[in-house]
Amino acid sequence: MIELFFLLLPVAAASGWWLARRDLRRKIDVLPAAHPDFLRGLNYLLEEQPDKAIDLFLRLTEVDSETAETHLALGSLFRRRGEVDRAIRLHQNLIERRHLGPELRGFALFELGQDYMSAGLLDRAETLFEELVGLGLHGQRALQALREIYQRERDWSRCLEVAAQLEALTGQRLTVEIAHYHCELAEEARRRQDPAGAREQLSRARDIQSDCVRATILEGFMVLEEDDVAGAAALFKRVAERGATYVPEILPALIESMERLGENVIAQLEALAANRAGPHLMLALGERVEQAHGSEAALDLLADYLARWADLAVLERFLDLRARESDPDGRAHRYARVALGVARHLLQRQSVYQCEQCGFQARSLHWQCPSCRNWGTVVAVLPDPIQGEATHPPV
Repeated sequence: MIELFFLLLPVAAASGWWLARRDLRRKIDVLPAAHPDFLRGLNYLLEEQPDKAIDLFLRLTEVDSETAETHLALGSLFRRRGEVDRAIRLHQNLIERRHLGPELRGFALFELGQDYMSAGLLDRAETLFEELVGLGLHGQRALQALREIYQRERDWSRCLEVAAQLEALTGQRLTVEIAHYHCELAEEARRRQDPAGAREQLSRARDIQSDCVRATILEGFMVLEEDDVAGAAALFKRVAERGATYVPEILPALIESMERLGENVIAQLEALAANRAGPHLMLALGERVEQAHGSEAALDLLADYLARWADLAVLERFLDLRARESDPDGRAHRYARVALGVARHLLQRQSVYQCEQCGFQARSLHWQCPSCRNWGTVVAVLPDPIQGEATHPPV
C-alpha cells in the first residue's frame, strides 16, 4: 500500500495543476479589457513619469466615468507623497465633470479640501467643507476638517460652533475639547486685560468639565495677580493634590503663595510629596531642606527617594550635592564629578512632557498635542518605580 501511495502522488499533482490552470483560464476569460490609456498610465507611474501618467488619467475621465474612483485614489496618493499640486489637478478635474454623481462629487470635494489644507490654503478648504456640510455630504468628516482649520487659525468661537454641530450629528460628547476652547478664550481675555470675560469663560469650562485642571490653574494665576494669595494657594494645592502631572506648571507660584502666607513650606511640600512625589516637587523640597538643615539632610532625603524611584533629575541634584560635600582632591569627588557629568548629559536629552496618545515629547507643556492634535494628553514625564522598592507610583 505504501508503494502504491507514492506511485499515485505524481498523478495527483498533475491533476491538480491541470484543474488550477483550467480555472485560471476561465477567470482570465471573464476579465474586462482594460483601456489602453489606463495601462499606459500605470506604466508611466512605474517608470516614475507622473506628469505623463496624470495627463492620460485626466483623459480617461472623458472616456469612462467609472475611472473617477481611480482618480480619487491617485489624488490621495499624490497628496500623501507631498505632491499636492498634482493632487489638486486631479481632484479639480473630477469636480468639473458633469456626469459625476453627487456621492462621487462629494468625495472629490472632500479630497480637494484636504489638498488645500495640505497646501496651507485654509480659506479655500473652508469653503469646500462648508459646501459639503450644506449639501449634507460627508458631514462628520467635513465638520472635523473645519474644526481642524479653526484650531489652526485659533478661532476658538468657531471651534465651539463646529463642536456643537458635531455633537448634534454624532451624539458623542466633546467635553475635553470644548472645555479647552473656553480656556483658550479665557487666555485671550486675560491678554486683553478683561478679567470678567476670562472668569466667564473659565466658568463655562467648568460647567462642561467640572474637574478641568487647566481652568483651576488659570484661575489660580488670576487670583494671585489680584493679590488674593490665600485663594491662589488653595487653588494651586488642589492641582498638586491631584497628582504630579501638572506640578511643574504651578510649583513656583505655589511656593510663593505659601511663603507670603507665612506657612511652613517644608512641611507643606512633605505632605504633598508623601504619596504623590515627582521630580519637580522633590527638587524643590530638597532645596528647602538644604537651606534649613544643611546638605547632609538634603542628601538623606534625596537618597531615600532615589532608592524607590528611577528619577534622573533628582539623581543629578544628588550627585551635585555629593560632589560638593566630598574632598575636592579625593577620589570620591572625582568619581562624583564623572557621574554628575553623565547624569547632566542624559538629563539634557530627557523630555519633561510626553503625549499619552502618540508619544510626542517636549520640554514645555502643550495643552493640545502638536503631533496628534488631541487635547489634554500631554503630561509631565514621571519616574519609574525601582522594582521591589516603590509601593505606589507618583500620580
